[in-house]
Amino acid sequence: MNACYRISGISKQAHQQYQSDCAGLVSNHQALIGLVAETRKIHPGMGLRQIWELTRPKVGRDAFIEVGMKHHLGTVSPQNPVRTTYSIKSNRYSNLLGGKTFTDVNQIWVCDITYFKDKLGNTFYLFFLMDAYSRRIIGHTASDNMRAENAIKVLMMAFKIRGLGEYLFKLIHHSDRGSQYVSNEYTHLLDTAQIQVSMCLSALENAHIERVNGTIKNQYLKYWAIDSLKSLVFYLDKAVQAYNYSRPHRSLKGMPPIKYEQNLLTIPINQRTKMKIFTYKIQPKSKVDKNQLSLFCTI
Repeated sequence: MNACYRISGISKQAHQQYQSDCAGLVSNHQALIGLVAETRKIHPGMGLRQIWELTRPKVGRDAFIEVGMKHHLGTVSPQNPVRTTYSIKSNRYSNLLGGKTFTDVNQIWVCDITYFKDKLGNTFYLFFLMDAYSRRIIGHTASDNMRAENAIKVLMMAFKIRGLGEYLFKLIHHSDRGSQYVSNEYTHLLDTAQIQVSMCLSALENAHIERVNGTIKNQYLKYWAIDSLKSLVFYLDKAVQAYNYSRPHRSLKGMPPIKYEQNLLTIPINQRTKMKIFTYKIQPKSKVDKNQLSLFCTI
């Protein structure tokens, strides 16, 4: 080896240091891979950037992502969606969000329905209701149909979590124009609770809940062995629990929804982040420029 050192012009100490650095690099990579694996036991489809934000390892974000991609730990983009909204041609409810600013929970709830296919190819439907300000899912269920009774179940769950009375007096309930949300029984519950009803004309005007649909399906449910409605209900509860309690959100200063709501109690209303929801200033069927589209989830 001494002859090799002389020929190559490398000192023995430099060679030993190089071997030590390589061993440390391998060890560090293994540690980061293990960190990704542990995180994905709870958040199976979480991207590398979000895992870095959640765990804050002793390595830079870009380096962490580079290691993950090198070991094929990136996530796969979701497939094209299936239609779940069958709108009614009604002008009974308009979009009430234009020009409004929100600074607290229970000021705007958003809801939507999406589909989910299990491992056997069966199609089920997921109903969600979320507090848009804190991103907390406050109502959810899974069903083999899209009847209004499921939307009512979710709304009642939200009432149980949030409570009724004067606390919800200024609340706006925002949805698409799906027939479930204009059913007599559903709107009667909202009217009785003195909750204002708002409806959008485009998915862009309901973007916050649309994004939650994709997150729950593509970062959680599709990674689990779901083969029946019963198992879907079980894993949906698990996914919502992980989403609400431990999944960080950049828009929530890196906090999960539950922690963000708790933190809000320490911040005066006039010092909180002001939130606006995108609403169309032109007809949805017209061509929308890129600058306008970029505002659809402005905070």
